[in-house]
Parts: sequence; structure tokens; C-alpha cells
Amino acid sequence: MKNKFLHSLSKLTALLSVFVLVGMSFTARVAAADEPYDTYNYDDRENLVYTPSAYEPIRSVAGKNLTYKGESIGSFVTPQDICYSDDGNLYVADTGNNRIVVLNNDMTEVVNIIDSFDNNGAKDGFKSPYGVCISENGQLYIADSQNHRIVVMEKDGTLVRIVDNPQSQSLDAGYVFVPLKVTVDYADRIYCIAQNMFEGIMVFETNGEFSGFFGTIDVKITLWEKFWKRIATKEERSKQQLYIPTEFTGIDVDADGFIYATNIDSAGVQAVRRLNPRGEDVIKKGENKNVGGDLAINGQSQYAGASQITDVVYRDKGIYTVLDRKRGRIFTYDHEGNLLYIFGGLGTQLGTFNTPVAIEVSGDKLVVLDAYRAELTVFNATEYGSLINEVIALRYDGDETLAVEKWREVLRLDENNELANIGIGKAYLTAGDNRNAMKYLKLGMDSDYYSIAFRRYRNQVLADNLSYIFTGIAVVIIAIVVIVRIRSRKHGWDWKGRSGGGWCAITWIAVMTSTPL
Repeated sequence: MKNKFLHSLSKLTALLSVFVLVGMSFTARVAAADEPYDTYNYDDRENLVYTPSAYEPIRSVAGKNLTYKGESIGSFVTPQDICYSDDGNLYVADTGNNRIVVLNNDMTEVVNIIDSFDNNGAKDGFKSPYGVCISENGQLYIADSQNHRIVVMEKDGTLVRIVDNPQSQSLDAGYVFVPLKVTVDYADRIYCIAQNMFEGIMVFETNGEFSGFFGTIDVKITLWEKFWKRIATKEERSKQQLYIPTEFTGIDVDADGFIYATNIDSAGVQAVRRLNPRGEDVIKKGENKNVGGDLAINGQSQYAGASQITDVVYRDKGIYTVLDRKRGRIFTYDHEGNLLYIFGGLGTQLGTFNTPVAIEVSGDKLVVLDAYRAELTVFNATEYGSLINEVIALRYDGDETLAVEKWREVLRLDENNELANIGIGKAYLTAGDNRNAMKYLKLGMDSDYYSIAFRRYRNQVLADNLSYIFTGIAVVIIAIVVIVRIRSRKHGWDWKGRSGGGWCAITWIAVMTSTPL
């Protein structure tokens, strides 16, 4: 009867656990029910877990609803890029209309329209301006793609210089320069993604001279593929896949001059790189070694297949956000490569997209550009998203104490948040509270840091109780020797002269262990 009762109790406990987990997931989905898309993350086993919404769509902005000098500016036509300046204005590369439209921070007013400029006394215009960025000194860089040049000008439209016709022995004869995306570092070096340029990002010095390639993505070929390539006939080789390096799709730069660049990764593992001044990728990939967007695993058919990351924006405190054009998802990572939150999707409702091509940030506000709909969508951070942004910033600055309080607020909104449990656990570990560190690191499923906390806790327990342990061992040894001597006398065994050394050793152990270590 007792065994049956215990068996029934264990089944009931397991069933209740399932209900609790389902309830947590349901609560998270209800919290995001107002959004037209799923908001989720992945746990340590790479299973999808629903979360509260980190960002909510506020409104959309279309060109046809804007006026400049009392007249409508008309609809945007296949716009391809956006960029915020330090003064808060948003620059839109209105590609199909051959112009740059400048909006105020709220995107309610048109500040300026730049469609031409004075070029040595002659009026010059753009032809399919594809990319746009603002340098630290406030100059405007435009990838004027079909004019095969990068135009550098002041914000008012005054021409500074034109970068075109790059010359180098590393370029093929007859190469046609078609710039698509552009960014500029603190030294005014220009980094350009060009069409059909597989060697890497093109780099131009301050004077506009082409200096070489940057951050080339190596193509990995398996031994099996190398073997078949060697034994294949010429005709067979002509039909085989060409192993061409991947083109970059989006680019941004942080305050330290590190370049963030995205590419289409068919494996869905790494679609963004953080390139140091030498062009080496130094990005961190987090616990699951993945910075490629969705984890297409475990039969999640709605997220099957690799994401197609098309743009990246560096935000602050090591946080960066990438945009997936395949599913309209927006993924945000911290400086350690941890996936913080996911939102967005494809559709016709506010907050969903058709062809998302660019993303920008202003404070806690994110703006996404949709080329097909020719409109901008504005997202504001929710309480959940703001808390995560704040706590990651605190951790980046090393303020673990205040970060713990923010992590507790995150757990109040999302009990399943493993990163919050890990953050609290690491803070306890730093403070020397190994027991509580073990508790939260276990909830966060961080086996590496849990092992560290366990080892420190074990050593602490041993250090606190070592004198008692040795005393206990000495008592046991003494008791064993006494019992043996009594039994030897009873049976007439001769132990004379044989146990003196043992008694001395036992006496020494007893004396040593009587004093705490």
C-alpha cells in the first residue's frame, strides 16, 4: 500500500509540475497577446519559451502623410536605409525617388530634402541612393549606387568630396563600383558594402583612397568536398557548387571603432560579426554559440530554417540588434552574445512587415524600414524591455549590486527568464554567498558557474568543519584500537610492543584536531 501511495504521489507531483510550466508559458503568451506577433526566447536546451513583449509597435510613418514647405512629399519608393544623427534627426534613403529625406526625431515633420547638390558649379543629383550614414563629426555619407560613388556632404547638402572609381591591383579589371551600405569610424575611415564584392568590406581612407578589404568571411570546405573536387572530371566540376565567400548585408560601427557586419548564413549559426581594427572577428556567441537569429530546431515548423539577417544596429553598453528579413524578426543580443529578446513578424498589422531592410535606434525607441510598404514602423520599449536594457547596461558597467535588483524585477514579469537567474547567481557568487549562488545558477541552468559555486561552497563547508571531521576520525580510530586490544586480551593475542607507535600517532592526531584550524 505504501509503495502504491508513493507512486501515486510522484505521478501527481509530476502532473502538477507540468501544469505549472504550462501555466507560466500561458501567462507569458497572454502578456504579449496585444501584439500581432509571438514574443519568445530559447532556454538552455534550445527549446522555444514564450516571454512578455519587450517592445510594442506605436505607429507607422509613410511619406504620403508628410509635408515639406506646405506640400506633400509623396510616397517613399523602395527606401533602403535609415540613419539617426546626433541631433536626433532621421535620414531616409528614399532610393526610388533619388533623394534623402530628413525627418525630425518624432518623424512628424520633414526637416529637409536633399536631391541634388552643387558639384563644382554644376547641379548634380543622386541615382538610386541605397545607403546613408552620419559620421561623428556630423557629415553625411551617401552610397549613390547607380552613380557608382559615395557622396560626402555637410548636413545642409554642401558637397565635401566624392569617393569613386577605386583603384587597386586587388580589383578585377573593369570592376564597376556599386556601393550599397556605408559606415564611418571615429577616424573618418569609410567602410563600404559593395554589390558583387565577395572579398570583404571595402575600406577607404579619409582622403577617399581605397586601401583594401576588411573582414573577409572564410569559406569552409569539408575534406569530403575537397576529395570529390580532386577526382571529379572537368565537366563535373563545372556543375559543382562554387565556394564563394558570403556577401555582407548590413553594417554599423560602435564608439570604439569596432565594425558590426551582418551576412546571410545558410547554417543559421553566425549572421553577425564584430570586427576589430585588424578585421578579425571578436564577437562572443553566448551559451549556445549562436548569433544567427532563430534556432531552427525541435520541430518548430514556424521557425524552421536559418534566418536571413539583413541589417544590424549597435545600440549602447554592448547591446546590438539585428533584423531578419525572412520572418520579420528582431533579435537583440548583449556583449556576451546572450539572446535578450525577440519580437516582430511578417503580416499586415502594425508591428509586422513585408520586406524589412533597415533598423535604427534612438534611446529606447527602435525604427524599422519596410521597403515594400515604403514606411517606417516605430517601436517603444515596454517595462519588460526597459528593465532588460537597464540591467544589461549595469552589468556592462560592472554594477552587479544594482543589477540584482533589476533582475528581480525582470523575474517578477517573467519567471522563466534564465538570464535573470544567472545574473542574480553570478552576483551572489561575486559577493561570496555561494549557497544562494548555487540556487539561482541552478534555476538558470548554468552548469559552468554552478560548478564553480558548488566547489567554493564545498570548500567553505570543509574549511568550517575540518577540525570536527579530524576529531571524529581520531575518535573512531581510538575506539577501534581500544576494541581490538580488549579482544586481543580476551583471546590471548600478544600485542605487546606493537601498538606503541599507533598510540603515539593517535595521541598526536587528537592533540592536533583539538585546536580549530
